[in-house]
Amino acid sequence: MQRGYERYLKIARELPGVEESTGYGTPAVRVRGKFISRWRTEAEGALAIRCDFLDRQMLLQAQPEVFFVTDHYRDYPMILVRLDKVRADALRDVFERAWRRVAPESLVSSWQADGASGIKRPRRARRKTER
Repeated sequence: MQRGYERYLKIARELPGVEESTGYGTPAVRVRGKFISRWRTEAEGALAIRCDFLDRQMLLQAQPEVFFVTDHYRDYPMILVRLDKVRADALRDVFERAWRRVAPESLVSSWQADGASGIKRPRRARRKTER
């Protein structure tokens, strides 16, 4: 297996509920059984990972040498990542966003409350209450 995918798995394993699996005959990552990503060994040799359309557009514009989309994924909330070109912090951010999209709300809340993780998380904005 490619070294970049091993680096990705190390990042993925930092979050709770992550499971290594298979998808379409290739290595995949899930959280509590829900699909997050899969290694595209066929033509692209890249990681296909969940990503909302707005984030995807920003990533494609910011780093087209790292992130791309094929016709197959055009209508799906996914992005392809060249693991040999992506920086570790960018990969960690993309994975955490994908994990948050898929993980049960209770797991995300529990993880946010637990300060033991080495992953830097953005603080939640507090809502101002009117008095």
